[in-house]
Amino acid sequence: MNQVPLTAVGAERLKEELKNLKFVKRPLVVEAIAVARDHGDLKENAEYHAAREEQGFMEGRIAELEAALGNAQIIDVTKLTRGKRVVFGCTVDLIDVESEEKVSYQIVGDIEADINQNRIAISSPIARALIGGEEGEEVSVQAPAGVREYEITAIHYR
Repeated sequence: MNQVPLTAVGAERLKEELKNLKFVKRPLVVEAIAVARDHGDLKENAEYHAAREEQGFMEGRIAELEAALGNAQIIDVTKLTRGKRVVFGCTVDLIDVESEEKVSYQIVGDIEADINQNRIAISSPIARALIGGEEGEEVSVQAPAGVREYEITAIHYR
């Protein structure tokens, strides 16, 4: 299988999520299924079907996390050679050239991406446009709403 790039911090976050799913949430769902099963007819038992559906989603996430962690290439951002280029794991400060809006993104592996935390996937259009860029450089990103221009104002390896 192909190796999945993960930041060291992201790998730890995923390990914690996996541990929580396996040892906290899984037993709760199994218990919810048992309680719902005790209510009788399973064909019309909404609690039972909801618990089974939740179990399916959870088992899918467990399998996804185990596969990603099992094939992970863990990259410790703090040990990277501090260059002047945007690389996997670094945090990039940007200014939208048109609106002058400031934003900061960390470029991470696909499975650890979370736009609400400003962590973008290495496979995303903006990350692909930024990789290899330097401070002061402008990059063009093909977004759904059209081409966006950003200036790289700073690169951090934290």
